[in-house]
Amino acid sequence: MMKLSRFFEIAYLAAAVFFLYEAIRIWNTDRNQAYLFLFFVVIGVFMFFFRRHFRHKYDNRKK
Repeated sequence: MMKLSRFFEIAYLAAAVFFLYEAIRIWNTDRNQAYLFLFFVVIGVFMFFFRRHFRHKYDNRKK
């Protein structure tokens, strides 16, 4: 269970990196869509830390 949770933490970071790449790539052509991708970057980083916090909280409670 914890390995799966750790996988999803890393998946959120990978998605954030992908969306950051896309935002940089289309910055000069479609600024509105680039802002949307930057919003997804913020959400991905937030979800990484949110899931990580609760995984650590669950690990500490389990011990």
